[in-house]
Amino acid sequence: MCNFLSQMRGCLAWIIVLLVFMMPHLTLAWSNQDAEDLLKRMETAYGHLKDYQARVEVRTNRKDRSTETQIFLYTFKKPNRIRLDFESPHRGLVMVYPDQNGEVVVRPTGLIRFFKLHLAPDNPLLATPSGQRIDQTEMGLLIRKIGHSMTDQRLGSLNIRENDETIEIQVLAFNHFRKGVVTLYRFTIDKKLELPVKVEESDTGGHPERTVAFHNLRTNIAIPDSLFQLGG
Repeated sequence: MCNFLSQMRGCLAWIIVLLVFMMPHLTLAWSNQDAEDLLKRMETAYGHLKDYQARVEVRTNRKDRSTETQIFLYTFKKPNRIRLDFESPHRGLVMVYPDQNGEVVVRPTGLIRFFKLHLAPDNPLLATPSGQRIDQTEMGLLIRKIGHSMTDQRLGSLNIRENDETIEIQVLAFNHFRKGVVTLYRFTIDKKLELPVKVEESDTGGHPERTVAFHNLRTNIAIPDSLFQLGG
């Protein structure tokens, strides 16, 4: 009988070990200090950035259950130079911010691609359904918003999971750009870069509303100033 119980305990121990290694994510108990340390690491990583570039995919789920997807090459250079080269839905459309007047230069696609528009950053044509503007899309602001979601704007507990490559933070907080709206956020942090690479937004019922993914994020790649000049 003792031998049988000993064998059972041994089997259970091996099963537990196998389950741990088979789990794609490991949920850990993070203290407030752990969360603060993670934010400091992200802020430090951003502080070391001079520029970065990523292929960004923004997927928005409308209330009528339809989905809108935007894909563009996002280029940023400190202190505030932004360029978007669209792949979808308007392939060839280019936006650059800011011009000498602090406006967004828009170069359309198609037959009118030789014309350029100069629009104020708060122009409704440039806002996403969440109210976010082109000058509110850079990584430094995102990190600050994540910090608020984890601290003073948090409405529940932090659920943090990690694997070998990423850390996922799930938290209920006030929406970054829609005043008075509560959003369930999931932020994915690249552990090597110590920078956010994905933001998922859901309503309080858990229904997905928007996902922003930064694919192939490259940092400090010596982006020239000329890339932010459309000529003319």
